[in-house]
Formats: sequence, structure tokens, C-alpha cells
Amino acid sequence: MLRSCITAILVSLCCLAPAQASWIAKEQLPHIYYVNIPIQTPIGNRTVSGQYRLPRNIDGAIPAVIILHSTGGVDSTGLYYAEALNKAGIATLELDLWTAHGVLGGSASRPDLPQQTIPDAYAALNYLASLDEIDASKIGVVGFSWGGVVSMLSATEKYNAMMNPVGARFAAHAAHYPICYLYNNPLVEAAFPEIVELGLEFDFENLTAPVLIQSGGLDDYDLPINCPLMVAGLQPDDADLVELKMYPFAYHAWDRLEPTWVVEDPFANLGQGGEVTLKASPWTAYFSRAKVVRHFQTAFAD
Repeated sequence: MLRSCITAILVSLCCLAPAQASWIAKEQLPHIYYVNIPIQTPIGNRTVSGQYRLPRNIDGAIPAVIILHSTGGVDSTGLYYAEALNKAGIATLELDLWTAHGVLGGSASRPDLPQQTIPDAYAALNYLASLDEIDASKIGVVGFSWGGVVSMLSATEKYNAMMNPVGARFAAHAAHYPICYLYNNPLVEAAFPEIVELGLEFDFENLTAPVLIQSGGLDDYDLPINCPLMVAGLQPDDADLVELKMYPFAYHAWDRLEPTWVVEDPFANLGQGGEVTLKASPWTAYFSRAKVVRHFQTAFAD
């Protein structure tokens, strides 16, 4: 009886093997590399590192998307989107902004303003544009919270002219929970006179490429009305390039698929400071990720 059972199990495993082999072949990991990219700025030089993922079996130059993390640093979020983009035939480069700036991450250990990390995004753009396997005209950027701010600002003629006047430009942008009260807001400029003096305002106008903004209705970093108000205030030519998707029951960082985390942040609550709830929503994350992939596919197809 025991011998018969063992024989049956072995036969079952043999029958499953071809199906398993077929599944594995369809799920090949991309080529994964770790790269260091030099950055030169007027106030000093640094190096930003990142994980570069290149889909296998590519035919000719392919699109790419740069991934920019939130204040917490590199976590589960970036990989969640990288895997979906790679399966769609899009290379990804997820940057580690904090190590480049000598900080640990979190609201107590980060640069003073997102503008300080914009050169990192453009250095990554120029790096990708230099690679034979990447189509330099089809490079996008997706950012989360802090990274979302960088993604939005890099969609403007102002920051393109300032950071990369003769270099490549992003073909598309996506920004998740990017703190919409910041943009085109004279009250913010009054609170930060130093950014006005340096010409580093949170201007979101004169856009150069399509922008997808996704935000949550339960985000206590911002008011849920602020993203719709900001988009409604855009000039028609800019508004034509922006798509806004609101998820009414999503908290800040709904696609950070890790335990709930309540943090203190001085930029929260319209700049008054306070607690922010980072709470995952797997269903929202699933749909927002699919929307990001479609957004880039559509932009790269044009």
C-alpha cells in the first residue's frame, strides 16, 4: 500500500513538472544591476546609487521609468511598481536618494526640501539616456510623497531649463500623494522666502509631458480637496496634460504594503505639522499600480 502511494505521488509530480517549468519560464526575473551615478552641483558633487532592472529578451531600445521613494526611504513600494513595469517590458531604475545625501530617512533625517534631490532625478535620466538598450525619448519618472514632489516639479519647463537645458527630458510623470497644497500657492512661498530667493518655488505650470497624480481621500498629510483644487486652477494647456485619480478611502502611502505606521512630519496638515497615518490598502494599490503601467504605456506609445 505504501509503495502504491509513493508511486502515485511520483507520477503526479512528473505530470506537474512541465506545467511548472512553463510557469517559471514566463516569470523570469529581469536582469538586476546596482549602479552608481555621479552628480555635479554648484555646491558639491555626490553619487546616487540605484537598482537597475532590465527585462529579458528585449528587442531593440526599450522605455524606462525612474522610481523615487518617499521620506521613509526605499521600502516595499518601489519594487511593487518595478515588477509590474518590468513585466510590461519597461526597464526601471529605483534610486536611493538618502544615502547620496548622507541622511537616514524619516522626517528627522532628510534634506530640507525636495528641490535638493531634483538633480539626482536628472542625473538618473541622463544615465539611462546614455544606455544603448534604453530609448532616450521614452524615459518616465514615478515618485511617492517626497518623490512625487520631485516627479511633479520635473514636469515643468522651469526645472527642465534649470537642471537639464540641453539634455534629455522625461516623457511622462506619475506622482502618488504628492502633497498638493504645496503647488502654485503664494502662502507656501511666504512661509519659505528662501526658496523664492533661490528661484526654487513649487511651481506646477508650463508642463512638458503627461502627468498622472493619484491621491487618497483619507490622507492626513493633505486635505482631500487640495489635489482637485490645484488641478482645477491650472491653465488649459497644462490641464490637458494632467490626469488626477482620487481614491476616497485611501490613506497616505496606501501602496506601501507593510504594517500601519503613524509618523510625525512638520509638513503635514497644511504645513502645521502633526501625525500622518501610513496605511496599506492592497486593493487600492492594485488598481493604482495598473493605472501607472497604463499611463506610461500610453505616453511611450505616442
